[in-house]
Amino acid sequence: MKNNTSAIVFAIAIIIAAFVLGNAVINRNRPQGTVNVTGLGEQNFTSDLIVWEGNFTRESRDLQSAYSSLEKDRNAVTQYLKSKGIPEDQLVFNAVSTNPLYEQNYSNDGRYLGQTFTGYQLSQTLVIESKEVEKVEKISREVTELLNQGITFYSQSPRYYYTQLESLKLEMVAKATEDGRIRAERIAENSKAKLGDLITANMGVFQITGQNSGEDYSWGGAFNTSSKNKTASITMKLVFEVD
Repeated sequence: MKNNTSAIVFAIAIIIAAFVLGNAVINRNRPQGTVNVTGLGEQNFTSDLIVWEGNFTRESRDLQSAYSSLEKDRNAVTQYLKSKGIPEDQLVFNAVSTNPLYEQNYSNDGRYLGQTFTGYQLSQTLVIESKEVEKVEKISREVTELLNQGITFYSQSPRYYYTQLESLKLEMVAKATEDGRIRAERIAENSKAKLGDLITANMGVFQITGQNSGEDYSWGGAFNTSSKNKTASITMKLVFEVD
């Protein structure tokens, strides 16, 4: 009885082994093909965060006098922006920068005679970061009104950002992957083949450019901050099996 049982087990083992080996031979001999595609995902969006910087300066031969004048300018700038609807806690004033000023002296025949100290130039930078994009954008254009108060204020161009960038990137990856799959299906159909499983997927460069700006793409990834309305794009390099 024991011998019969052993024989049965041995026979079953042979059958299983034969099936596995046979299937392996079939899989090994079956022609395998792949198709490589690049999918593109694009999305237009509007920035929801603005960062605006400006600076104001004062010059005086006396350092204490220059600081006093700059402090008055700072108070005037603060009151002006508050009157425009900017909360005071959004006004970030950086440390005062102090630079000595010199006049270069030359003789009538062009020889350099050294320099003469003429005073100090003090400057301070203001930074505003706000989600009220349109409001701050408008103020950045109107801030020259401070000139009427005798304040030399230099306004820089606003920078625009998007706070939901990570969510947007995930949407772009999904769009690019779907676009790549559709491309692969069409290639397979035209080749009288059937699209199989996805083998590999690699994310390409993520780009943010200004809408309708004609801005060039960069190998390292463009990241536009000068345009309020932007276009995000991403590529996905996909490899599919084909039968």
